[in-house]
Parts: sequence; structure tokens; C-alpha cells
Amino acid sequence: MSIRDGIFTTVAVALSGVALAGLLGTDAYSQAAGAEARGLKALSMEVEMRCEECADAQASRWAAMPEGGRQ
Repeated sequence: MSIRDGIFTTVAVALSGVALAGLLGTDAYSQAAGAEARGLKALSMEVEMRCEECADAQASRWAAMPEGGRQ
């Protein structure tokens, strides 16, 4: 039974690799990845703008960078 399980596992891993390669080769994946990157950039810019508005109220933030610290 263990030989059969090993063969099944090997075939399953190989088919998964082929399926993943097929997915990565599609245009839909690249469009989704690009949209995710644009969304992350927009979110980080919004957070940066909000932090500039409340620079004096560092105590009210969840996590504050030490004085003189750089990102």
C-alpha cells in the first residue's frame, strides 16, 4: 500500500506543478498581480498621508516610529 501511496503522491505533485505553471502563464494572473500591486501602493500612500496629518499626535497611533527614525 505504501508504494501505491508514493506513486499517487508523485503523480499529484507533478500534476499540481503543471497546473500552477499553466496558471502563471495566463494573462489573468498577471492582471490580478498588477491590480494587487496598484492597490497596495494606493493603500500605502493613503496611510502615509494620514500619518502626516497626525504627526503631532504620535501617542494616539498604534505604532509610532522613534524620533529621527527613517523607514
